[in-house]
Amino acid sequence: MILLIGGPTASGKSLIACQVAKVLNGEIISADSMSVYRHMDIGTAKPLDCMKVIKHHMMDIIDPGQTFDAKTFEELSCKAIEDIESRGKLPIVCGGTYLYIQALLYGIDESPPPDWSLRERLYRIVKEKGSHYLYEKLKAVDERYALKISPNDSRRIVRALEVFLQTGKPFSYFHHWEKPKVEFKAFYIKWSWESLSRRIEERVHQMIKDGLVEEVKRLVDMGFESFLTSPQAIGYKELLPYLKGLISFEEAVESIIKNTKEYAKRQIRWFRRQGWEEVDAERLGMEGSADYIVRALTPLCK
Repeated sequence: MILLIGGPTASGKSLIACQVAKVLNGEIISADSMSVYRHMDIGTAKPLDCMKVIKHHMMDIIDPGQTFDAKTFEELSCKAIEDIESRGKLPIVCGGTYLYIQALLYGIDESPPPDWSLRERLYRIVKEKGSHYLYEKLKAVDERYALKISPNDSRRIVRALEVFLQTGKPFSYFHHWEKPKVEFKAFYIKWSWESLSRRIEERVHQMIKDGLVEEVKRLVDMGFESFLTSPQAIGYKELLPYLKGLISFEEAVESIIKNTKEYAKRQIRWFRRQGWEEVDAERLGMEGSADYIVRALTPLCK
């Protein structure tokens, strides 16, 4: 059995998972699409202190810009689960990238390899007409998958259309959303929107104090600027126009907050639909939330 701790960004799920792991002899598998990348610590809110005492998997495994998708996550995280269980420990999957969690729980078939020329043409359309234009095209051929992603997520929109144009089959054909292939117990870290919104604002300002601007500068100097412009690189892509003198610092920060909140809303909608057991972190606090999960898991771990 695996333990799942999910929730929107800034919900405190990483801290809660760390405390649970200490009590239940667990190791953490990160289900965060950005934490897999090296050199991106501040903007992804990696739990650096926890990583010193609890072993983490699926973090810092590739460089920015390298190919990584839900299928890759499924394969590597399944291997991590086997490794953790072989050593008598509890696998704790923690994160908010719901497409990765979906792939782990229900599986995803091997989709066709990239068609780079086709992908380039699709990205050219995005540049000329915007991601919303292609999103409507995707809805027409694969509404099931389109409803699971954002109209602003050009990377996933392009990939889905690329697969459809290659195979004639909707991208959702390669996904499974019915019977889980692993036994799991799942918890959703819940906050009121007012409180979560405030936590997001506070976290963004703390990231700035911790050196997020300098982290973005380093990544640009390392040659990763093109990756930082991707839709999923929230907290990074918004600072690039500031560093180029195109917008003010205040505008960049407000853009990070706005995009983070929009992403959090999409996460909340997905997690609420799953029917996971809710943990009211606003009422219980971090330690109380961890204790709640431990008490619920203890009989199952005996």
